[in-house]
Amino acid sequence: MRSSTKLVTIESEGLTVSLLVWRLFRRKPEGYVERVYEMNPGLADVGPVLPVGIQIVFPLDAPSTAPRRRVVRLWG
Repeated sequence: MRSSTKLVTIESEGLTVSLLVWRLFRRKPEGYVERVYEMNPGLADVGPVLPVGIQIVFPLDAPSTAPRRRVVRLWG
């Protein structure tokens, strides 16, 4: 079975893979950033800050396997 993916083109400066994962899923599942690097050979050679115009493939099946954290609200 082939996992579904999402192709993302970097359109602004100062983004990292970790920040993109957070923006896509509002959390960072354990091992997900490493999986993104595995799916994109040579991405680590680019450096921590991604250049504008680069395209990155993100797997979309990993977040569902990671447990969600319960949110505690102190007010309201």
